[in-house]
Amino acid sequence: MDHQPPRVPLSQLALRFISGKYQGGEFPLGENKEIIIGRSSDLDMVLVEDMVSRRHARIACSDQEITIEDLGSTNGTFVNGEKIKRAMLKEGDRVLIGTSILKVVVSDSSNGAARRATGEAQRGSAGKTMSGAIDEIPLPDLLQLLGTSKKSGVLVVQSDEDIGKIVMRKGSIVFASINDLEEVPPLKSVYRILTWTTGTFSLEPYDERPIEGEIDCSVTEILMEGLRQIDELNNLRHKLPDLDARVLLVHPLQAALRKLSPVELDVLQLAINFGHVATILNKSPATDLETAEVLLKLMKESYLHVE
Repeated sequence: MDHQPPRVPLSQLALRFISGKYQGGEFPLGENKEIIIGRSSDLDMVLVEDMVSRRHARIACSDQEITIEDLGSTNGTFVNGEKIKRAMLKEGDRVLIGTSILKVVVSDSSNGAARRATGEAQRGSAGKTMSGAIDEIPLPDLLQLLGTSKKSGVLVVQSDEDIGKIVMRKGSIVFASINDLEEVPPLKSVYRILTWTTGTFSLEPYDERPIEGEIDCSVTEILMEGLRQIDELNNLRHKLPDLDARVLLVHPLQAALRKLSPVELDVLQLAINFGHVATILNKSPATDLETAEVLLKLMKESYLHVE
């Protein structure tokens, strides 16, 4: 007989700020039957920022359930990427209000690490941008939140080795880059950034001037195609050479060049000119998935070999 893990009593849950200028603070749910959130200084949870309405949202807590209700706010209340009028909350849910992302967690108050989050308690951090850790809120979830709430700005994502930038305009993705490399197209950059699972993010303002090489993609389109590519690329990784490996043209070449498609010829030419797998992936106009599939085909059919 399977034993379900014991359910955490609702009285032990809290809202933890995982992004925004109150990041790190917690607001216990068990101590409050009703929590009114907004910009007005006389409310239970005061969020001092322009995108928060004076009376923005209401959370009701009972022994059986926790519900959140939008109070007709200007910019909306979002739960797990969906704009809501009223919704139930459970452990792990993420709420977006203004630039603050709050996660329903088991309270840390017992170990003394939690800080009660109110506007008064943390006014000193008012200059902080919307920021956090992608370990805490995965990039697909974060992009969905930003897309649904029609945010504008530059999402700067920093991993251990790279800095990615995703430019958003009213919830759509219009540009992206990694380490400001011009040779990697915007779509390919977005798909690569989506593979990152550790690091930090911040949403920085930008002036909304047109950018050379703009794209116009909804977050939903990016996530559907990007996550599909990531899954398929992960299935190929064990067959691919290391990124710092070199691939060389087989000599003498017996395989017929006329059998190759234009895309395959492009990848072959990149291999001849540059050799390193990482450079081929960067310079190929095709996606990383398409380029990887072509590289494997060229090696299998004896056009290329690993040095």
